Amino acid sequence: MKEVAAVALGSNLSSAWGDRAATLREAIERVGALGVVRSVSSFYDTEPVGYLDQPRFLNGAMLLETELGPLELLRELLAVEKTMGRDRSKVEAKGPRVVDLDLLLFGDAVLETPELTLPHPALAERRFVLQPLAEVAATMRHPVLRLTVGELLVRLG
Repeated sequence: MKEVAAVALGSNLSSAWGDRAATLREAIERVGALGVVRSVSSFYDTEPVGYLDQPRFLNGAMLLETELGPLELLRELLAVEKTMGRDRSKVEAKGPRVVDLDLLLFGDAVLETPELTLPHPALAERRFVLQPLAEVAATMRHPVLRLTVGELLVRLG
């Protein structure tokens, strides 16, 4: 059964593919192999959050229609990150990264396992995620808060 997943995109380092935008475009192409890319937002230049001593980020969001289940999709997203040069074990949490792919929403799925929490636990608090996501999925509903992505963005002020 096909489901629509919302995926956040981020990069704050150049890569073998070029600048941050080129890196995100490469990531989108690779994620596209996991289903059908339905929509991709604009890219937004944003300040880092949490760990501040690092370059600015370029963030975006995409909608992917996929036959994969949520855990399988997460594992594939992490594999894309790894093949593009991100080693989560060697960088400080929230630190610089070539590419960051976060599974935000997976249809109406609500899931909490050691490996994956859906919807993404920080989704409702992050403008750098909600702004691009609202571009491509303003009416997609947070299955716990029961608010749309657009409503969540408005709540941030």
